[in-house]
Amino acid sequence: MRSNYKSYSDAQLTELLILEDDCAFEEIYTRYWGILYNFARRTLRDDDQAKDVIQEVFVKLYEKMGGLYNQSIRSYLYTSVLHNILDLYDHQKVRINYIAAFRDFYNRGENVTENQVRENELKRLIEKEIANLPTKMRTIFEMSRKQYLTHQQIADRIGVSEGTVRNQVYNALNKLRSRLSCMFFLQLMSTILWFNRL
Repeated sequence: MRSNYKSYSDAQLTELLILEDDCAFEEIYTRYWGILYNFARRTLRDDDQAKDVIQEVFVKLYEKMGGLYNQSIRSYLYTSVLHNILDLYDHQKVRINYIAAFRDFYNRGENVTENQVRENELKRLIEKEIANLPTKMRTIFEMSRKQYLTHQQIADRIGVSEGTVRNQVYNALNKLRSRLSCMFFLQLMSTILWFNRL
């Protein structure tokens, strides 16, 4: 019975997930774990953190699989991975180099020009939203994320408390997540869909 699920489309499996079919969940797990792990690992540059991210994604999927109405399972999974990575970024567990991650993930020796165009567009969107942050917030954010300074180092340099720095970084990340989530995800999915020829 379990082997029959291998022939099911993602849409069929999603319908079964809504019915809380454990075999459908197992097939989705088998089908997507490696793909999602490779993406997370190339982005995070850390095998253990990548595994933790993917594990959490599938735990949450299992918990809510009865409520996946009108959702593409592929889109749901990639969105979940992206949000988990951003959560790690929030807590300063990792320092993500978005552009390098995309270069590594998609640089497979074909259509390099198109990849570079997508990469440059993504970089432009991110830098544009960073530039739109309030001046003090932007300065602190760039010292944290681009110069890789600790909160205490930033506080010492600009003469504010460490708590102020922490709050400014947190608020900056929230603003960027809000502004970029849609644009970033669309760029991400566009490139993923192109790469997989879907």
